[in-house]
Amino acid sequence: MRTVGTEVRGLRAPIVKEGDQLVEIVVDSLKQSIQEEGYELRDKDVLGITESLVARAQGNYINIEDIAAEINEIFSGDSIGIVFPILSRNRFSMILKGIAASGKKIYLQLSYPNDEVGNPLLDARKIYDLKIDPYQYVIEEEEYYQKFSDFKHPFTGVNYVDLYKEIAAETEIEIIAANQPETILNYTDQVIVADIHTKERTKEILKENGVAKVVSLNEICNKDQGKGYNPDYGLLGSNKASENRLKLFPKDGQHFVEEVQKEIREFSGKEVEVMIYGDGAFKDPVAKIWELADPVVSPAYTKGLEGTPNEVKLKYLADNELEKLKGEELLTAMKEEIREKEADLTANIKAQGTTPRRLTDLLGSLCDLVSGSGDKGTPIILIQGYFDNLADE
Repeated sequence: MRTVGTEVRGLRAPIVKEGDQLVEIVVDSLKQSIQEEGYELRDKDVLGITESLVARAQGNYINIEDIAAEINEIFSGDSIGIVFPILSRNRFSMILKGIAASGKKIYLQLSYPNDEVGNPLLDARKIYDLKIDPYQYVIEEEEYYQKFSDFKHPFTGVNYVDLYKEIAAETEIEIIAANQPETILNYTDQVIVADIHTKERTKEILKENGVAKVVSLNEICNKDQGKGYNPDYGLLGSNKASENRLKLFPKDGQHFVEEVQKEIREFSGKEVEVMIYGDGAFKDPVAKIWELADPVVSPAYTKGLEGTPNEVKLKYLADNELEKLKGEELLTAMKEEIREKEADLTANIKAQGTTPRRLTDLLGSLCDLVSGSGDKGTPIILIQGYFDNLADE
């Protein structure tokens, strides 16, 4: 009987720079790992490559000046509103710097007590103590500084109102905290929707309330103008590269994953699934921060990764249908249950408690946790046995 199910390896790779042949680098790194560690590839193994590696090799960067120029092309007025950005030093901060470089006055509306992914702007308990209704009440900048200026993010130690005012210091900026999108229209009718996963609803509300011009971050830097761009996500998924440059989410990802899959098939004879992964989709249990600051977990993946898991819950079966069995008899019956499970277990009680999330979200989260976001130096992740189950010998 097999004693190991899923195995995950973080593969070390060279430091990738703009213009590098990434398909070759990824495949060579995999070959070297196989040779050094002595394992074999199997069909349905999964190879994940972090999005930053792909975007860096593509040279998919833009400058602050590029953002400013596009803002001035899109918006004709002297002021601009921004609603619901996340609180981040390496995500929205650089976008804000580019918008500020346009010279327009900025009205920045932040949600409270937390942003879209759970980063706190202020002390939620203090909101309760002050009897502030976050669904209706607008906290102007002056009031924020009177009542909440001592608040700092528990992980970063940053007060994001201070940070954003400092970043946009070259222009005039006014910051408010409010949770109704239409509040921004009391200040300006030219608006950038900066939320990530709820952007379409925010835009819809603004249009219903008479906004003159509204675009979301995925509609900025989304066209080929001889510099970095992303046709699907624009500025969403971007990261700070330097004090004047952002790395965008990778483009042409589907071609890349299919080429990697092809090269692996040619040298190994195995059908390995390939995906690009970004942020994992999980939530910190202490700070209650949801990790997913990228627009999606995986912007590109091969066809074998479509869909969701279809699994029975072993502990449910052990406590119910197979409750009276033990030892080898129980194991044999459990394997039979797995082999005979329905092709679609949706709403079947035998699957209750399993995770009905997309495979790419689950696998991408696993990749992100293994590679980390710091100095591990393993931007390529090999997952083996993920699609196996207890009945596989």
